[in-house]
Amino acid sequence: MDVIVERCAGLDVHRDSVVATVRVPGAGKSRRRRAQQTRTFGATIGQLEQLGDWLEGFGVTLVGMEATGVYWKPVFSVLERRFECWLINAEHLHNVPGRKSDVIDSRWLCELLELGLVRPSFVPPPEIRRLRDLTRLRSTQAEERTRAIQRLEKVLQDAGIKLTSVASKTYSVSARAMLEALLGGVSDPTCLAELAKGRLRAKIPQLTEALANRFDTAHHGVLVAGLLAHIDALDQAVATLDARIAAATDAELIELLSTIPGVKRRIAEVLIAECGLDMSVFGSAQRLVSWAAICPGSNQSGHRRRSGKTRHGNRWLRTALTQ
Repeated sequence: MDVIVERCAGLDVHRDSVVATVRVPGAGKSRRRRAQQTRTFGATIGQLEQLGDWLEGFGVTLVGMEATGVYWKPVFSVLERRFECWLINAEHLHNVPGRKSDVIDSRWLCELLELGLVRPSFVPPPEIRRLRDLTRLRSTQAEERTRAIQRLEKVLQDAGIKLTSVASKTYSVSARAMLEALLGGVSDPTCLAELAKGRLRAKIPQLTEALANRFDTAHHGVLVAGLLAHIDALDQAVATLDARIAAATDAELIELLSTIPGVKRRIAEVLIAECGLDMSVFGSAQRLVSWAAICPGSNQSGHRRRSGKTRHGNRWLRTALTQ
């Protein structure tokens, strides 16, 4: 096969080390043959700078690395300023079974690069990656808040409080007032029901029956107090992230994206963080949908059509688009 990239490097990235293989044209009469060198570096910033210097010494123009957990991120960040860097999907790098080592992996990746047999994954520019970190952390914190409320519901059920049998939510302004009263030593269901607010006041008779309890302050109180403090901390964390994300995004662009049916501010921020601002990297709307893995797959052989289920894709984007 013809060589597409004359001077390239393949990196096998791990937590503490990076194995780099360089392939360049041979010297003298053997220029048609490929010269190859492999070297191992540490994963610290200083070692990665040395890796960059070593690659520059060979005149490398393209560096490829496998998407390994989060370990590729510092390597990519250091080298992207000096080289064209490709992040390669691990599924596209399968080698012959029985031939597996760090050195072999780096050489195999380098050979695939030079022959043009792999394609780069989408990696947005640094400012979008920073925004992505914020939106993903916010989503994680919101999910943790939901789990904390579910734990709170389990404690209330254990105490015999059937609040969700009457109210639509475990945690609301009314529920918070009732929980604070329980922590303060109020156990009379009639007094607790009177703390209901808004439309829930129309259900005070049902609430009185549902709030009859065996709430033990020494046991259930400790659990509820801890969960409420955890929920408050998560609320504060999400509010802080909301402010940081709002400062990092263009208000006019958010308003424009919010004109899409079903898209509001938070979803618009996730769309920007996951897809970036430059849509030309995808080529077309169809390719963007395929990259997001929200379209059916194609699995046909002869006249037989097999399951064309969707791929996993980007779970953060997929979650936002399927809400």
